[in-house]
Amino acid sequence: MASSDISSENAGSGGASTRGGTAAAIRHHYDLSNDFYALWLDETMTYSCALWDEGDDPADLAAAQRRKLDFHLRSARVEAAHHILDIGCGWGSLLKRALTHAQVRTATGLTLSDAQFQSVGLSADERLQVRKESWIDHQPAQKYDSIVSIGALEHFASPGDSSETKIGLYREFFQTCRSWLRPQGAMSLQTIAYGTMQAHEAPVFIGTQIFPDSELPQPHEIVQAASGLFEITLLRNDRVQYGQTCDLWYQNLRRRRAEAVAIVGEEKVKQYERYLRLSSFGFHSGRIGLLRIALVPVL
Repeated sequence: MASSDISSENAGSGGASTRGGTAAAIRHHYDLSNDFYALWLDETMTYSCALWDEGDDPADLAAAQRRKLDFHLRSARVEAAHHILDIGCGWGSLLKRALTHAQVRTATGLTLSDAQFQSVGLSADERLQVRKESWIDHQPAQKYDSIVSIGALEHFASPGDSSETKIGLYREFFQTCRSWLRPQGAMSLQTIAYGTMQAHEAPVFIGTQIFPDSELPQPHEIVQAASGLFEITLLRNDRVQYGQTCDLWYQNLRRRRAEAVAIVGEEKVKQYERYLRLSSFGFHSGRIGLLRIALVPVL
């Protein structure tokens, strides 16, 4: 994929802030079809960057996704947690993984996706609770020991928002999470972020056809927003691992293409093939990054 393919489709500006993500934008992407996503995600239905360690099988996506889930749970101090919150819980893979720890009493997930809400809600485990609501509206029943958020921050701001506006939105998010955490609790965050690519270079195709009304953070905006509320104890950029994840998703989709077309149609499959190729190039080239951040509240 040539660099011009990802940078020449410049995103427009303007529009009101989504302030935490809009239901319409989330459902545009995530409510497409659970069966469609199941064709090319791994068995855990985890739709975010996997995590490989040296010596791991680079083709074993499911194992790498479980390793990622365990990384975030450790970062959020799951070993001492009774109550866990996942903001943007997807199809519930982290919630289910958290409940393999015997001391966890409740694992609560927030999503704005109808399809994900219904899917997670099928769990027979009474400790798993899913709510179809934004973090803006969430009212916890008790303080949480651990908070995890994977891939949600990308939906909080809108294209055209100033850096000052974005920092304000992210700070509101961190203030809210800080108020929900017990003093000895911890938080783990994962988000795509801008790398060498500037906001005006972002592909219009992805910003309109794939993830409408989304805007990536700059790393410094996250750091500034968390200042005084959380201490960042770990920050790593695993962009190459996300490129690898996208490559495996693309291979899976191509292998089961006929089934995918039968579910969502030829045009939508072409869009997702293009989106996965563009994303892979962006991560491998450093135009976008993948941040994993461990945080503890400032006391």
